[in-house]
Amino acid sequence: MIKKILLLSGIVLVASCKNEEKTNGYTLNGTIDASLNGKTMVLRNADLNNVTFTDSSVVKDGKVSFTGSVTSPDLYVLTLEGAAGGMPIVLENETMSVTFYKDSLQKSVVTGSKENDIFKLFRDISDPIRLKNQSMGQAYMAARTAGDTAKMNAIQAEYQKIVDEGNLKNQETIKKYNDAVTSAAILENLIKTKSIETAKAQELYDNFTDAVKTSRMGESINTLLNSEKATAIGSMAPEFSAPNPDGETIALKDVLGKVTIIDFWAAWCGPCRRENPNVVKVYEKYHEKGLEIIGVSLDGNPRQKDAKAEWLAAIEKDNLTWYQVSNLNYFNDPVAKLYNIQAIPATFILDSEGKIVAKNLRGDALEAKIAELLN
Repeated sequence: MIKKILLLSGIVLVASCKNEEKTNGYTLNGTIDASLNGKTMVLRNADLNNVTFTDSSVVKDGKVSFTGSVTSPDLYVLTLEGAAGGMPIVLENETMSVTFYKDSLQKSVVTGSKENDIFKLFRDISDPIRLKNQSMGQAYMAARTAGDTAKMNAIQAEYQKIVDEGNLKNQETIKKYNDAVTSAAILENLIKTKSIETAKAQELYDNFTDAVKTSRMGESINTLLNSEKATAIGSMAPEFSAPNPDGETIALKDVLGKVTIIDFWAAWCGPCRRENPNVVKVYEKYHEKGLEIIGVSLDGNPRQKDAKAEWLAAIEKDNLTWYQVSNLNYFNDPVAKLYNIQAIPATFILDSEGKIVAKNLRGDALEAKIAELLN
C-alpha cells in the first residue's frame, strides 16, 4: 500500500525576502555544528545511480562552501560523511545559504533561492502524506498480522484517497508555477510513480515555459511522455534487440508468436521471482497454441557481484525456457528506457502483429488474458 512519496518531502524550506542581482554562478554557503569539523560534505547530482557531477567541501569552523555554475536549475543532493541520508536541493545561479542540522540533513533550512522557496509549497503537500504513510503503515501491518483483511483493505482505500488528494494539489501547484524547474521535478516524480494520467501530464508539460521545457528535467519529462505514448495499449510495441545469454542478438520482430509477452524481470527482484512460477505455468499451457515470451532482464544492479552469473542461475532455477535477453545494465538498460520501465516486474502482451493489447498483468489475470487471446 505504500506509495513513493516525493523525493523532497522531508525538506523544510524558508522563503527568502532578498532581492539580489542575478549572479553568473551559484554560491552555496552552509553552517553546521562545529563538532563536525573535518567531516566532508559532498554535492552530487540527484541520480545517485548515474553520478555525473560531484564536488566536496570539508567542514571548517562549522562552515562549508560550494561555488560553480549551472546551465539551468536542477536537482542535487548534499550528503555528509558519517551521516545517514541526504538533503536534496535545487542549485540555481544564486547566492544561497543553508543551515544544516547534524542529526537530520533533511530538516536543513535554505534561503536565497526562488526554486527552493517553491519546494516549500510542495513540502506542505507531501509532508502530511508522509506522516500518514508512517502511521497508517503501522496500522496496516498490525491488521495484516491479525489477519484482518477487511481492515487492511479499508486502510489501503483511505490512504489511496489521501494520496490522490495530494496529487491533485501537486498538479494545481505545478500549473501555477509553470516557470519553475522545481515544478518539473514534481511532475517527473508523478509520471514515474504512475500517479498521473499521461494526458494530464502532457497538459501540464505543455503549460511550462520554454526555459523549463529545455531544462534537463523538462527534457526528461518529454522523453517519459513519448515513451508512455509509445507503449500505451493500442500502440505497436517499440522494436528492440538485445543479447541473449550466449551473446547472440535477439530481435523482438523475430520471436513474435500469435501472442507474445515481453517480461521485464531480474534475478535480484523478489516479486519477479515469486511471479515466475505463474509465468512458467502459462507458458507451458499455451506455448503450443502460439504463445511466445521474451524475458528482458534488468540484472546489473550495482550490488550484484556477478550479474551475468546470477541472471543465468535464476533462468535455470526458475525453469525459464523461453527467449531471454539482457544488457546487464540495471534500469539503464536501453530496452527498459524504451519501454519506460520504472519498476519490475512489468509485462506487455502483444498480438500477432506486435500491437500492445494489455500491460502489467500478473497471476490469474495474466492467464485469463492469454486464454482469451488464444482459446
